[in-house]
Amino acid sequence: MTVPSIPEQLRYTEEHEWVAGLDDGSAEAASVVTVGITAYAADQLGDIVYVSLPEEGAAVEAGEPCGEAESTKSVSDIYAPVTGEVTAVNAAVTDDPALINSDPYGEGWLFKVRLDGEQGGMLDAAAYAKLIEES
Repeated sequence: MTVPSIPEQLRYTEEHEWVAGLDDGSAEAASVVTVGITAYAADQLGDIVYVSLPEEGAAVEAGEPCGEAESTKSVSDIYAPVTGEVTAVNAAVTDDPALINSDPYGEGWLFKVRLDGEQGGMLDAAAYAKLIEES
């Protein structure tokens, strides 16, 4: 199986979400992080035709479903990888869900969260690569 590219600077969940801005090694990690689904997840789903995201201002809890991605094959829950408050939602992906397939780590981001307390349990790129190789 070919493993899609896995950006080193991101953190990952076992449910195939990615987080940018978390634990970047600096003394002041970002208090707002960006969330999306991985290229592997987008590939497994197939052509994404609809996405439901949490509303701006909504509270999300790590590990809990907070949205859905619907493809021509199936419907999958989107899980919150972190706990906090949604500060922004990417309207471009609700208008054109195919952005998730074409650019999952760029224009296909889903939402931003202002972190609430310590966040843990994330995989680095190497651990995430191992997870998908074993699936």
